[in-house]
Amino acid sequence: MAPPSTRLLVLGVVRMLQPVHGYDVRRELMSWRAEDWANIAPGSIYGALKTLERDRLIEVVDTKRQGARPARTVYQVTDEGEKEYHAMLRNLWWEAKAGPHPLLPAVVQLPFSQRDDVVAALKARIHRLESDLTLAERDIARILEGSGDHRYDTPFHAAEVSRLSHALAEAELRWTRDLLQRIESGDLDPWERGSPA
Repeated sequence: MAPPSTRLLVLGVVRMLQPVHGYDVRRELMSWRAEDWANIAPGSIYGALKTLERDRLIEVVDTKRQGARPARTVYQVTDEGEKEYHAMLRNLWWEAKAGPHPLLPAVVQLPFSQRDDVVAALKARIHRLESDLTLAERDIARILEGSGDHRYDTPFHAAEVSRLSHALAEAELRWTRDLLQRIESGDLDPWERGSPA
């Protein structure tokens, strides 16, 4: 089964553009840059379409063939798909649960890491986060400015994804700076027994 984010996004795009061919679903999601923030590989979109069809959330409404090209399958959302879409969307809006951060396994093993490696990694992480924040700010401005050609512009709602990513990176940057400061000042020394880690 497709990951929940892929499932929701593909179902949502089919709903928005229906009747729609898989290539157009892929193109729309790529214009939102979903591969960056939702980890959706372009090929996984076709797999999600097949899964949604198998689960009877979408249905094939046409299979067109143009010349020597292979048949193009066209989809639309079923009544059950409409209900499922709204249920998934509602759950995400109301759920205030952060996903597992990839750094958490390293944080809980801080006392078993080399102090110098941790300090160097935290400093490098600070530089990367500062750079990511600058790029996100430029990206938001670029999206909102637009080019005037809707075929090539990133939709404005995608700027909100960049704003959320920016806010999360700011929070991570504050935490990283704080951790580095506490380690360097000696306020936190998880490498000493009895430290208030």
